Amino acid sequence: MSKQTRISLNSDGIRQLLQSAPLQADMERRTRAIAAAAGGEPDFEARVEVKGGSSRLGRVMGYVATATMEGRRAAATDNALIRALDAGRG
Repeated sequence: MSKQTRISLNSDGIRQLLQSAPLQADMERRTRAIAAAAGGEPDFEARVEVKGGSSRLGRVMGYVATATMEGRRAAATDNALIRALDAGRG
């Protein structure tokens, strides 16, 4: 016979975790590493923001974007951003 366990989530605790300073710092480190591996500044820039989502909890989100025409060209012809993703895995 299996015994069922009920779990009650603490929404406020989850929100605090998803928006915490350590999580923001980790996301900043990862996005900077990806931007550097793609070619670095000024061609690529890393951004980290706290945004809401469909769950209304909000969370830290990070992304790397092209900032110059050279960055756009490297992303389009050499897949620079896709090739740089592994740099953010550590």
